Amino acid sequence: MKGNSYLSRKIHSLLGVIPLGLFIIEHMITNYSAYEGGAQGFSDSIKFLNDLPLVFFLELFGIWLPLLFHGVYGLYVAYQSNLNTGQFKYGRNWAFAVQRITGVITFIFIFWHLYQTRLQVMLGEVKHEELGNLMHDITSNGLYFVLYVIGVLAATFHFSNGMWAFLVSWGITVGPRAQRISSFLWMGVFVIVAVMFLLSLGAFRGDEFKEAASAALQLTNLV
Repeated sequence: MKGNSYLSRKIHSLLGVIPLGLFIIEHMITNYSAYEGGAQGFSDSIKFLNDLPLVFFLELFGIWLPLLFHGVYGLYVAYQSNLNTGQFKYGRNWAFAVQRITGVITFIFIFWHLYQTRLQVMLGEVKHEELGNLMHDITSNGLYFVLYVIGVLAATFHFSNGMWAFLVSWGITVGPRAQRISSFLWMGVFVIVAVMFLLSLGAFRGDEFKEAASAALQLTNLV
């Protein structure tokens, strides 16, 4: 690993932006449709995604494999990191430490979320059009809801702060002024994306998804 650490870190950094950064934005927009359009709006968004051509290969090469490499290598980087927050207490050093911590939380959260949702679809336990009902059941559990809030905040911070680090490491924001402006910009993105995700979680707990879940359960019992 040490012989090609520079290349591995560059690939790890690039995958965090393309495609995984784009995936986070897409996932935010899809989930936000639950807040903006209710159960029907969320169902329409899910249908649109699953009607895309070659969707299996898009997910395999655009999400799952990049996510696996970025996540596993990220854990390796976090393990080797020297967190000097006790020695150098300034903002960027704390951001470096939180970036590593949120990376671990995000890795665990994403695979837990995939187990609860995507894997259940693959196993035939849940249909795509029933994902809104499933998310209602998950978020209605108080413990799960708190863990989802923590996971969402960790993932969105990791993404936003990671974008700041990407621009620095790739030589796009070079000087202190550019990096300071970039820091404000991406913390603004963190707030916006986090709020949209949290609004989505709140929407899944709402009466419309509750009624949809109840109707689906009654239909299942009739069948």
